[in-house]
Amino acid sequence: MRFPPAFLDEIRDRVPISSVIGQRVSWDRKKTNASRGDYWACCPFHGEKSPSFHCEDKKGRYHCFGCSVSGDHFKFLTELDGMSFPEAVEKIAEMAGVPMPVRDEREERREKERASLTDVMEMATVFFQERLQGPEGAKARAYLRDRGLTPATQQSFRLGYAPDSRNALKEYLAAKGVPKADIEACGLVRHGDDIPVSYDWFRDRIMFPIPDSRGKIIAFGGRALAPDALAKYMNSPETELFHKGNVLYNFARARKALAKGGTVIAVEGYMDVIALAQAGFENAVAPLGTALTENQLELLWRMAGEPVLCFDGDQAGLKAAWRAADLALPAIQPGRSARFALLPEGKDPDDLVKADGPDAFRAVLAEARPLADLLWMRETAGGVFDTPERRAELEKTLRELTSRIRDESLRYHYQQEMRERVLSFFGSQRGARQGHQAGRQDGRPGERGRGSAPGGAFGRGAAAGGRAAITESLGRSALVKRTGEGMSVREATIIVALVNHPPLIDENFAHVEFLDLANSDLRKLHAAILDAMAHDAADDRDAVIATIERAGCGGIWERAVALIKRARQWPALETAGLDDARDAFNQALHLQRSARTLHRELKQAQAALDADPSDENFRHLVEIQAQFNDVQATEALIEGFGVSSGRVGRV
Repeated sequence: MRFPPAFLDEIRDRVPISSVIGQRVSWDRKKTNASRGDYWACCPFHGEKSPSFHCEDKKGRYHCFGCSVSGDHFKFLTELDGMSFPEAVEKIAEMAGVPMPVRDEREERREKERASLTDVMEMATVFFQERLQGPEGAKARAYLRDRGLTPATQQSFRLGYAPDSRNALKEYLAAKGVPKADIEACGLVRHGDDIPVSYDWFRDRIMFPIPDSRGKIIAFGGRALAPDALAKYMNSPETELFHKGNVLYNFARARKALAKGGTVIAVEGYMDVIALAQAGFENAVAPLGTALTENQLELLWRMAGEPVLCFDGDQAGLKAAWRAADLALPAIQPGRSARFALLPEGKDPDDLVKADGPDAFRAVLAEARPLADLLWMRETAGGVFDTPERRAELEKTLRELTSRIRDESLRYHYQQEMRERVLSFFGSQRGARQGHQAGRQDGRPGERGRGSAPGGAFGRGAAAGGRAAITESLGRSALVKRTGEGMSVREATIIVALVNHPPLIDENFAHVEFLDLANSDLRKLHAAILDAMAHDAADDRDAVIATIERAGCGGIWERAVALIKRARQWPALETAGLDDARDAFNQALHLQRSARTLHRELKQAQAALDADPSDENFRHLVEIQAQFNDVQATEALIEGFGVSSGRVGRV
């Protein structure tokens, strides 16, 4: 039904969007400012532990910075609750106390027809379920049993059986008073001018009902039992209810499962989804027998910012992954991408969980690769780049790929990432050919001297890996060296101080929530702190430590405390006063933010100089090195010089 724009505007203005959304979420008390109509919560569309879902009454809009969903009053109800648009309008109008306008008769008839068709599809589903359990379904039950599907799983997914008959379903529905036109409109029979008598679309097949986003059955998939069937799998034809490219199998159930956490997993077929659900992975969906479409990808992003696309472990599966990567590339944005899980050779998810159990599939998910990795692997795997022409061709291909990204900021970072990979890749190839003797003018492997011109020490090819050289002191500094393998005192000081002195969490909420930590173990402790905040348990040290223990991070916590003790950073410990802890925390946080920013800027400056060895880029790199010299003295405070008296300082 079409509603007058003035009517929609009126009911939207009368009802704050927070009143609609507040019925489904709990507002975060720390970030929410109700007096300004500014609200924050954990996103109801995807599982998360810290609030990134925001709505603003003044604008009447919501947006999640985690999964990128956004919309107004009506979209929230249609997307989350599965209401139709007219139902959503009716609900908002009721909340606003405004009577509904007179409905358009033609549109009303069409909606009734649509509702009538879903009733017919429900009757067909019941028919197929009953036949599966009857005498004629014995062969189908045996097949499902051999595939390892329990009766409970079959019932949960409402699996059925279409008898080997040309008119069993047609006669069943006709006996219940369903008009011939409705049976045809649902795509349950084959009909047309060249078919004198219509006959059942599905025959001698195991039936998979396909629900829409509200859980209503809109189509079927059928798996042939006869070995000589022309098509092993077939779907319902396109109808008023069903458009194959706009639907994901198991979408509604998977979206509900995401409330428990995790991300959505896209696999290739019905049986994969069902087998995974039986193994405990309820957040799996599948396209309907075709390659992933743009609309289906949008559905995935509606559920999670970084879905995992899982493909069979064969050449066809790898090609499908590449097609999906090309499909996703133009539309990716910050917070909206994909990861790719590649199964062992010859295995699909159903095979894997049946043979090796759920842990084997979890291991595959844990090794899922980001989109950038998959693109790089495709363009370089098996390639030989031993001539300038071949190397130039690779660079051109990568430039063309990354230029497809519509988001300007992300396009820049992808181009920079690919430049760094190319430089490292070609540098390692040159190093393999030339050995470690090339460029040892001052006795250091991989350097060509310390000339100050852009084409010298800082120019292209300055190191064996193709990376620009940096000053000796900068290279040794913890500000720019890779710290992911070891726990730094600076980062440990921040985390240990927060846990031992919980008031610091509330005082520095904005900084704590978005901490940028290099060490993976400390990131786990940070996640536990955020979890404690989400459950209002961050005001008490014992409650925070209990959350850490429940997360299985007790050993990491003990190592972090031991490191702080060895470095004599006593203000971060439990026995220190809050003022001392606050001073130490603020110093460490300032250095951490400076260090991580400097590290990113240095990489960008190096890549820019490698790509364009101009005087301007050279001066920019020198400026960043000068900034390093400014923070070098305070760096010593966090690098283990210890503490004296009542303030952090050198011993």
